[in-house]
Amino acid sequence: MIIRNAYIEKTKKYVDVPLVKILVGVRRSGKSTILEMISQMLEESGVPKSNIIKIRLDDVLFVGSLDAKTIYLKIQEDCSRSEGKKYILLDEVQEVEGWEKMVNSLIESLHADVYVTGSNSKLMSSEISTYLSGRYVTISVYTLSFSEYLAFKERIPENSDLDYEFSLYLREGGFPGIVLAQRKGVDGYSAVLDIYQSVVLSDIVKRYEIRSLDLFNRVTRFIFDNVGKTFSANAIKNFLKSEGRNVNPETIYNYISYLEKSFVIYRCQRFDLQGKALLKTQEKYFLSDPSLKYALMGFSPRSIAAMMENVLYLEMRRRGYEVYVGKLGNKEIDFVGIKDGKRIYIQLAREKPSFSNRESDNLKAIQDNYRKYIVTMDRMYVGDDEGIDVVYLPEFLLRKEW
Repeated sequence: MIIRNAYIEKTKKYVDVPLVKILVGVRRSGKSTILEMISQMLEESGVPKSNIIKIRLDDVLFVGSLDAKTIYLKIQEDCSRSEGKKYILLDEVQEVEGWEKMVNSLIESLHADVYVTGSNSKLMSSEISTYLSGRYVTISVYTLSFSEYLAFKERIPENSDLDYEFSLYLREGGFPGIVLAQRKGVDGYSAVLDIYQSVVLSDIVKRYEIRSLDLFNRVTRFIFDNVGKTFSANAIKNFLKSEGRNVNPETIYNYISYLEKSFVIYRCQRFDLQGKALLKTQEKYFLSDPSLKYALMGFSPRSIAAMMENVLYLEMRRRGYEVYVGKLGNKEIDFVGIKDGKRIYIQLAREKPSFSNRESDNLKAIQDNYRKYIVTMDRMYVGDDEGIDVVYLPEFLLRKEW
């Protein structure tokens, strides 16, 4: 088992804190394995194995008995078999109707330390706030970072051809199990397509009773084909109209919301740097993993620049940044990252950076002293330009600190 240290470090801060630790993310992003890592971490810290209760709620053993009371009574019985504080790890908790009340009881009645995972909107519902009333923390789990990808491929960055490895990362994506399986010759895109279809059929179509799967798929394809571009629901409506399909914008908004709630896509809002306000139009959308686009629509060299932007967006999210598209008058900043009251600004140079072009000019127009970066795939142009750090994208992704 390859340890994903970033998630263990995030979780360590909350051990024995009376909060439910909720790990959320797209299916197959590695949440179940991280839960196993948490169990191992607890044992290594001195917690008796008998006091760690792990239940996988999508296990066939629980089919037909997935009500909150039954699961609670089983956990209560397991807890009675040993002395001391109990640590309860529940995998795929959304499978249990009323799980929020059950978890609340585990905290109040058993004074247990609780960790749960899930993959869809049931873990983001208003009921969590109602029943847990602020007693929870959400830890977002993403597919593999570039650093984790190299570790899974048993590559040492200092001894690797980063251009080559990064090009593979863009194509193959970062679903952990699939990256490992590809080493044995498994067709990665077929496996990714299976993940996508299971999310669509189980977490979206069935749950939200979507009547037209074809229409939903057309909207999804439009979003996937426009990663990194600003657009609105009206743009999708007009696109569908050109294909002879009339659709209500509200339906499109709903479909986008369903994809977000199932962690297939992430919304990146625009931020007005002058007015210091969020803008509610012309957002960008990014995929939870680049391989989703290629599995659904096939690989195309034309999409590489967009996938580079997608990878950079996800890395910022992994590092705890709130991420926005920056607007400064009529200029656009690819990414504004905000964390701990500080900002970073990033422009992605899809070709070699020229110090009289959009990337540098837009950054130089920002009148503050926060870090500014131009990120490029051209090693020859890295360096410094009037306080702007010009960096090579793969190396930037591998930096411990930005």
